[in-house]
Amino acid sequence: MKKLTRNWFRLCLAGLFLAFGFLVGQEAMASEIRVGGLFDMTGPTSEVGADYGQGAMAAADYINKNGGIMGQKIKLIPNDYAYRIPDAVNLYKRYRSVDKVFIVQGWGTGDTNALRGLVNRHKCVFMSASYDGGLADPKKTPYNFYIGTPYGETIRMALDFAKSKGAQKFVFIYPDHPYGKNPIPAGKEYAKEIGLEVGPDEIVPLKAIDATSQLMHLKEFNPDYAWIGNTTASAAVILKDAAKLGLKTKFIINCYGFDRNLPRLAGGAAEGRAFGMMPVAPMGADVPGMKPVMEAAGGKTYTYNFVKSWVSMLVMAEGLKRAKKAGNLSGPGLREALETIKDFDTGGLTAPITFSAKDHRPNTALSIYTVGDKGKLVKVKDAKFPRLDKYLGY
Repeated sequence: MKKLTRNWFRLCLAGLFLAFGFLVGQEAMASEIRVGGLFDMTGPTSEVGADYGQGAMAAADYINKNGGIMGQKIKLIPNDYAYRIPDAVNLYKRYRSVDKVFIVQGWGTGDTNALRGLVNRHKCVFMSASYDGGLADPKKTPYNFYIGTPYGETIRMALDFAKSKGAQKFVFIYPDHPYGKNPIPAGKEYAKEIGLEVGPDEIVPLKAIDATSQLMHLKEFNPDYAWIGNTTASAAVILKDAAKLGLKTKFIINCYGFDRNLPRLAGGAAEGRAFGMMPVAPMGADVPGMKPVMEAAGGKTYTYNFVKSWVSMLVMAEGLKRAKKAGNLSGPGLREALETIKDFDTGGLTAPITFSAKDHRPNTALSIYTVGDKGKLVKVKDAKFPRLDKYLGY
């Protein structure tokens, strides 16, 4: 009988400990704001994605060290989905069911679009590194936000730049990949609007080590300018092979193909003939918002993709503060709070950011850079495109 009593006591005690642990766990979850993180650290876009993931984690630490969300810390839960879209979907479902998140920091065009239906149904805010213009129309994607210039406006500004330099013939080079293909329809339509003759598309894979055959085709058309919608390594391959073939074409590169690594990978082939559409200031730029970024980097030589996620996290934090102040710290509350942001000053890291209930384009402005002597990135000009309703969502 005594033995039975002792066992019963132990069971009760164990139950109390479990209950206490559960309550402590619940209290801990309530005391922090959990943020899902979908990053490509090892997959096909990891050459740019890894720095983006590092920037997000550094920004989470910075936000928490500087008061968090009005005293409440954020807990970023990062995972490497290696650009495998099914893995991104499964991770998102786990974030929702296990971690109870109402905000996710995501990465690519493919996974962001694969998740848009779930995000809308769950009313979960999804801030991604894909600047797909189709995600900026809140009538279709009310819970999607991002901080970079939409790809559609970016490619239109690239075409305007080429036209201003006397271009008459233009070609689009890109990979058969969601990111690469995304702005091409907008670019072709706008090229027609402004009177540029467009040659045949050239498809260069993200992992290309040679682009000679594609550039031989391009040489036949002999364009004045060409768009490159690749990431940095394959963009460098295109530039080097173009130089070997003696092409006079100049190249305008989308925001994930032009960074501090391009001059190193392309060598002299980038100097004076490569132009980058940069929605975010490069690492080390002389702007007020760069100081904490560089301190967080700790002397490591990240690309400016580190800055992109830093800004995304800062904008998220601003939205969370507004939602908390309004007493609605939830997906719908965060969405409404983000839609009140107007001319948000990122300290020069980007153009001022504005969202509204009718338009989730953060801005329609960026800087155009080129590669100067000794591989230095040199600003050519600041560019701005009108915020036109006809281009919303495209």
